[in-house]
Amino acid sequence: MAEDLNVEVVAADRKVWSGEASIVIARTPEGEIGIMSGHEPVLGLLVAGSVTVRSTGGEAVVVAVSGGFLSVSENHIAILAEQAELADEIDVAAAQAELAELGEDREGAGRWAQARLDVAASR
Repeated sequence: MAEDLNVEVVAADRKVWSGEASIVIARTPEGEIGIMSGHEPVLGLLVAGSVTVRSTGGEAVVVAVSGGFLSVSENHIAILAEQAELADEIDVAAAQAELAELGEDREGAGRWAQARLDVAASR
């Protein structure tokens, strides 16, 4: 039987989620990457968007990240992001207001606001 993954999702100011998982799916500049038990070591760049962690209990934990890094070593995965929020924590009205205030500027803060809205819509 395959060993479970030990996953940590960490923002600059706090640990967002940690636990055991069967798979982690994240977005990189090249596209989505799925990590399961026994995956080769990887250090990758993440883009603003969602990270989905399928816990060993079958629950899907969806996190919005502002970008960051994904580190895989043995059966440990660390998601390191400057900003990260669980789907249930996202204030949709605040993210919409941020996006409206930024207008056409979709760099940095705009990508983060859009990522939060996309993740909130998936709950």
